[in-house]
Amino acid sequence: MRREGSPFTGVGPVFTKELADHLSSIRMMVLTLFVIVFGAFPVASSLQQLRTVVSADAYLFLRIFTLEPERVQITFVTALNFIIPLMAIGLGFDSVNSEFNRRTLSRVLSQPIYRDALLLGKFLGGLATLAVGLMALWLIVFGAGLLLLGVPPGGVEVARAAGFLVVAIAYGGVWLAVSMLFSVIFRSTATSALCALGLWLFFFILWPMVASSIAMSMAPVQFTSADELLGFEQFGQALMRVSPGTLFSEAVAALLNPETRVFGDFSNLFLARSRGTIPNAPLPFDQSLLLIWPQVTGLVAAMIVLFAAAYVIFQREEVRA
Repeated sequence: MRREGSPFTGVGPVFTKELADHLSSIRMMVLTLFVIVFGAFPVASSLQQLRTVVSADAYLFLRIFTLEPERVQITFVTALNFIIPLMAIGLGFDSVNSEFNRRTLSRVLSQPIYRDALLLGKFLGGLATLAVGLMALWLIVFGAGLLLLGVPPGGVEVARAAGFLVVAIAYGGVWLAVSMLFSVIFRSTATSALCALGLWLFFFILWPMVASSIAMSMAPVQFTSADELLGFEQFGQALMRVSPGTLFSEAVAALLNPETRVFGDFSNLFLARSRGTIPNAPLPFDQSLLLIWPQVTGLVAAMIVLFAAAYVIFQREEVRA
């Protein structure tokens, strides 16, 4: 049976309903409050330190995101790497299986709404809700910087901070797609939430140790050249980049720290082999974008692949009244 009309018929109403439900729910208020409060501690401490800086800094506003405060031993970016997955999982772990449990899915699909339009609308609604929360936090940080530092940000700083916001939304979209995938696979909301949280904990805590063990097990007994050492470092980085958190951290580091030219523990060795470069010289914004292009592409590709997997499974499921 051929479809009639646009395949995106129904995406708009589902998106609007999901966005309204998320923004008006107690869960969204709790998650937003958690994100703002958790991110406020490193930002407040960083601003207190930056107010004592007397030397000229062309990227003073960007230091708010990257400076490691003395009172709170965690940067704002590290805090976001921790709380964005939790927020995304909290928005999507029951997006589909709750419809099964309430027996409302058959009623929704009896309307002129295709299954893929329903799933896409739910995903876009969750992603827009996540973007609203991160945008609010981003504006709060910039407003606090304007009030306490008394110096307006430059155009390049605003562009880099806006790029950081886009990367953060893409990172959240990966975990939103993960939570929706488990919501499609499992009918129990508790099971889907536990699986999504378990996968996040695996990549956040265990994967660095697993990747390091794999790399060390394949390392030669003794390195005979700098090229062999760099090859080993690149292999270790490739293993670490399986984790979305590593892709997010590297992309954000290059955007918010213009002096970043290369990633990894042997960056000094790489720079020593590069001729004609000025040490600690900031990269132009377009060059930083080229540097993080693989990381951003990896995040977007992971989001698309996970959503496609959820789409294929959802298309094959039986829906009963």
